[in-house]
Amino acid sequence: MRDEKIVKSSGNVFADLGFSAEDSAVLTMRAELMASLRTIIEKKRWTQVEAAQQLGISQSRVSDLVRGKWEKFSLDMLVNLVARSGRKIKLAVV
Repeated sequence: MRDEKIVKSSGNVFADLGFSAEDSAVLTMRAELMASLRTIIEKKRWTQVEAAQQLGISQSRVSDLVRGKWEKFSLDMLVNLVARSGRKIKLAVV
């Protein structure tokens, strides 16, 4: 048995991984927007081709989105995609 130390999470996986507060905030927003977009695609029962048409991106970009390739999407792009899906974004500062 290894002698491993268990550390309680701060509630933000990015902060726990050592990212700065600023980077953690942006990464968290990107992750949440990507998850929302995947949920929208599932609820609307769009194929990847249909999602690409609705969102104004290529099918391969939709594939990247649903596979969680967050490094391929800026925060701005994700905000635009959510808007193109017909949803509104509400920002809450806590």
